[in-house]
Amino acid sequence: MENNKGEKVITSADIMLSLCDSVTSVLTTATGNQVRYTPMVQRISKTTLRPDVGTFVLFSGSFSGMVVINFPKESALELYSAYMTNMGLSASDFNATFISDEVQNSLGELMNQMIGNFTGKVSAELHGNITQSQPKMLALPHELQINMNMTLDNPVVRRITFFTQGSNVFYLELAMDDTDFTVVREFQEHSQLSPDDILDLVNGEL
Repeated sequence: MENNKGEKVITSADIMLSLCDSVTSVLTTATGNQVRYTPMVQRISKTTLRPDVGTFVLFSGSFSGMVVINFPKESALELYSAYMTNMGLSASDFNATFISDEVQNSLGELMNQMIGNFTGKVSAELHGNITQSQPKMLALPHELQINMNMTLDNPVVRRITFFTQGSNVFYLELAMDDTDFTVVREFQEHSQLSPDDILDLVNGEL
């Protein structure tokens, strides 16, 4: 969007949209199945880890925040199974319980990829620097919810619903500084090189 001076402004809503796009892109690529999110965003007061599988990541730098994704067991198992299948494993290799280490580790790796994709894009767009923590995973009993609090100067907290190809749902919650970034002068966009691009450049110099 632009302000009344015609300057480009990147808001917290734009940043959340970028996060949602990273989640859908990484999960769709990793599982080979389409993942989408609802166009409706819910305002909430705090982030919460909920059953059956809760995962969270902290990030800091140009702005600070926390991402929480809560997977009901049906969604967790669907994404895990599709991820394993997409890597060439057979169904007999799958662990069928959502509390197993294999499922937890796979979802943790996917979470790491999603947030890494997000922080890379946003860092390039904002010409800043954002670092992330390692994802933390918890298999939660139905009766347990854990409120997650992070010290932010002026927090904005939102929840958005995602749908798997099998019509199962999972929920993303984002808490971050309610801030915006204004482009006050023209600059050259940073390009993001993939690992393959970097190897090609190195090999070309040898």
